[in-house]
Amino acid sequence: MKQIFVTAAFALLASSPFASFAQTDAPLTRAQVRAELANLERAGYNPIPDDVDYPARLQKAEARLQADQMASQRQAANRSVTQQR
Repeated sequence: MKQIFVTAAFALLASSPFASFAQTDAPLTRAQVRAELANLERAGYNPIPDDVDYPARLQKAEARLQADQMASQRQAANRSVTQQR
């Protein structure tokens, strides 16, 4: 019986750090939304009302933006490695 309590207590303690990583998405501020829209526009997205290609064009711009961010991260990592030598 004691083994069950020890196991339950261990399971509770082991799972408690995961609760702290729960999603805590706070609402975006107006400035954050405007910055995101500006980044998408730089990536080629043009917010046109009544656009029949809306989801596809937005997703394409988001993919382009993500690819640009990944490329800049790779460049920064390469510079860091080069400077360490």
